[in-house]
Amino acid sequence: MRQQIHVGKKILESDTKTTVSLISPPPTEPMAPKRKREAAANGDVAEKSNATKKVKAPPAKAAAPPKSTAFKLNGDAPVHIQLIAGSYDRILHGITVTIKTTEVTSEPPAEAESTDKKKKKSKKSKTTTPITTTEQSASFADTFLFNAHNSAIRCLAISPPSAPTPKQTQKVLLATGSTDERINIYNLSAHPPSSRSISDPDTQLLSSLAPRPILENNKNRELGTLLHHTGNITRLCFPNRSKLLSAAEDCTIGVTRTRDWALLHNFKCPIPKVFGRPSGDTAGVGGTPQGVNDFAVHPSNKIMISVSKGEKCMRLWNLETGKKSRVLNFERTMLNEAGEGKHSTGEARRIIWGSSSSKGGEDEFALAFDRDVVVFGMDCRPRCRVMGGSNRTKVHVIKYVRLGDEEEDGALLAVSTEDGRVLFFDTAEENCQPATEGKTLATARLVGQLGGKEAGVTGRVKDFVVLPVEDEKGVRSWFVATAGSDGLVRVWRLGSGELKVEEKKEESTRQVGKLLGAYGTQNRITCLGGFVMIPRSDGAEESEYEFDDEEDDDDEEDSYDE
Repeated sequence: MRQQIHVGKKILESDTKTTVSLISPPPTEPMAPKRKREAAANGDVAEKSNATKKVKAPPAKAAAPPKSTAFKLNGDAPVHIQLIAGSYDRILHGITVTIKTTEVTSEPPAEAESTDKKKKKSKKSKTTTPITTTEQSASFADTFLFNAHNSAIRCLAISPPSAPTPKQTQKVLLATGSTDERINIYNLSAHPPSSRSISDPDTQLLSSLAPRPILENNKNRELGTLLHHTGNITRLCFPNRSKLLSAAEDCTIGVTRTRDWALLHNFKCPIPKVFGRPSGDTAGVGGTPQGVNDFAVHPSNKIMISVSKGEKCMRLWNLETGKKSRVLNFERTMLNEAGEGKHSTGEARRIIWGSSSSKGGEDEFALAFDRDVVVFGMDCRPRCRVMGGSNRTKVHVIKYVRLGDEEEDGALLAVSTEDGRVLFFDTAEENCQPATEGKTLATARLVGQLGGKEAGVTGRVKDFVVLPVEDEKGVRSWFVATAGSDGLVRVWRLGSGELKVEEKKEESTRQVGKLLGAYGTQNRITCLGGFVMIPRSDGAEESEYEFDDEEDDDDEEDSYDE
């Protein structure tokens, strides 16, 4: 049963008559068992199919609870985090962060006693019970450090880890994009370095000679380079482990299959027409600013939205057909309220899918402009703006932080700014502040801020990573890593109740998070990625090739035409 699937067109004469998304994993249901296929190929009699036999339908089972996406903490065991930072200086820097929990014993504070109590004080001596608290600290070590590109690194993306296999280690894929029009692919181990590699004499000698600690993993390797773009790489994304999406200034969004790194399809965005030369434009003489700024894929892997340079609109793409769905232009009133005046570009710089913190977690998406963020509902109408009042400053990165795995838990919108803050906003429509006189958009409610002058951070936050973790009781907390042009990577800890939306509105901005440690990379960081490393299972062995036979057999059933 071999399907002929044409990318960019509808499926033609397929036996299964089902719609397959360009970035969805390949279907596995129509596939026959491998032993039966081999027997049929050798001329042996295969087992008869029971398709015509009537089988009683099994009883309906209750819906299973959603699987948690947060890393499970194992008591006081140390947590290992792998961070990867790209920089203007062409350097790709891998950092291993080890977070340890220690118990601190302190004496209780002495209480002031009145004169009457001193007179009535008993002769018996009172014994004070010491107070025991837990504190966390972060230690840093270099995993890798080298010149990865010929020019500045603009973006990077990390894939989900490979499926767990008995006695096999798990891997993650790392993709980096640069202004040299290249995409480098790396294979990283999802586990911390083994005790054998740490105790190796050569490793200890190298670490003793270096000015900074070194914790090298010999299983991290470079796989190759992709050259299908003819412009600066602006965005990379792994919607799942089987596909890589990349955008560049050549006005294309490429879909690459990770099994053999073949280019499946190119979404071509039109080159905008010249309407004057906006301030701050860096296009060549006689040219026009062009290129895809950002794109976002819906969690269903069926819809994608992209925003480009020189365009005051966003484009919707159908990932099932590979064609453009519609174009939505920005209203002038909305652009004016977002700080995009008459002489500005009016283009969106970032876009991301998410959900609000309201009951039910209604889907939404956010567009980041130069100095503000506008949240849209599923009807593609602007719902609220974010940077209101004194919060308005230059915006760098936006991300949604999920408060839990249930649908009713919702999420908060996190925004990194030029003045060294990471702001958390509640975008639920019922919690937004109403629009002021002369305005049409409501303002999202500020829940708290991380960093800033109050925490001693004044440089811009160029990028940040939010990693959820859960303890043994299921209480969720977050590790947040921030990086900026000052070269410092800071790791923070957010408690379970710090991002809780309070019913009472506070007058002053609430400071959240605790700084666990900082590390100086001595490079101007442009992008940051990371993941919590998975503990190594007993008897696990490193494999040379990260794809197993089952995935190869599934992919052999699909043939793609460009």
